[in-house]
Amino acid sequence: MAEVKKDLVEQKETVNEFIGKVQENLKVLNEESTINLPPNYSLGNAVRSAYLKLLETKDRNGKEALKVCSKTSITNAMLSMVIQGLSPAKNQCYFVVYGDQLTLMRSYMGTVAVTKRIKGVVDVKAYCIYEGDEIETEFDIATGTIRIKKFNPKFENIDNKKILGAFAMIMGDNGPIHTEIMTLAQIQAAWNQGATKGSSGAHKNFSEEMAKKSVINRACKMFVNTSDDADILLEEFNKTTDNEDIDPVKKEISSNANRELLDFEEDKPDNKEPIVDVEYTESNESAGQIQIEPEF
Repeated sequence: MAEVKKDLVEQKETVNEFIGKVQENLKVLNEESTINLPPNYSLGNAVRSAYLKLLETKDRNGKEALKVCSKTSITNAMLSMVIQGLSPAKNQCYFVVYGDQLTLMRSYMGTVAVTKRIKGVVDVKAYCIYEGDEIETEFDIATGTIRIKKFNPKFENIDNKKILGAFAMIMGDNGPIHTEIMTLAQIQAAWNQGATKGSSGAHKNFSEEMAKKSVINRACKMFVNTSDDADILLEEFNKTTDNEDIDPVKKEISSNANRELLDFEEDKPDNKEPIVDVEYTESNESAGQIQIEPEF
C-alpha cells in the first residue's frame, strides 16, 4: 500500500512538473502574441489527459514512454498539443515513441478541429459521390477556384462499390470558402501511400468514411497552409500532419517506432518516414503495438 501511495505521489509531481513547463512556455508565447488558445480550452485538463495516455504508451520493446523519452521531447509534444488546442481524450491526437523522442501525431478529427480554429471557419463537411448522383461543378474566374454548383445525392445510390469520388467544403459564415474534389483514382492513390495500401479493414468496410477522410485531409492541409493565421499554429500543424518533411534525425529513428501495421495517407514519394496519421490498426496483443479504433 505504501508503494502504491508513493507511485501516486510521484505521478502527481510529474504531471504538475509537465504542466508547469508547458505553462511557462505558453506564457512567453502569449506575451509575444504568437498564439491564441481556444476560449474553452482547459490547459490543465488537456495535459492531465495527455499524461494518462502517456502512461499507456510504450515503445516497440514494451518500455514505457515516460521512462525512455527525454523530458524535453515530452514537454515539446505537450506544448504542440496545447498550441493546436487538441485533446487526446477526444482522439484528436496521440503520442508515438521514436527512439528516445516522444512525438505528437494528429488524427484527422484533430485536423478538422485545428482548421475550425482558423479565423472565418465555421465547419468542415465532406460527402461521397456515388454512381447515379448528380453533381455539377463550375470554375469561378473571380477567385480562381472550382466550386460545387449542384449536388443531388440519392439514397438508393449509396454503395461502397460504386463510389466515384468525394468532396470536402470548408464552411464560413456565408457558405463554402474552400472546396476540394477528388476522384476515386486520386483517393486510391493516396491510400496506396499507406502501410496497408488501402487494404485495411477500415478501407474495406468503411470505404465511404475513408474517402471522406482523404478529401478532408487534403482540403484542410491546403486551406490552413494558405491562411494568414499565427505562424506558430501553422508550424505545429505541419509538424504533426501527414505532409511532414522528415529530417535526417527522424529518418534515422523511424526504424525504432512503436508501431507496425498502421495506415495513413499522404502525397509523398515513399513510405520511409514515420507514419503520422493513424486511421485503423487491427487490435493486437503484442507489446508496444498501438491499438486505435476507426475514427468514425
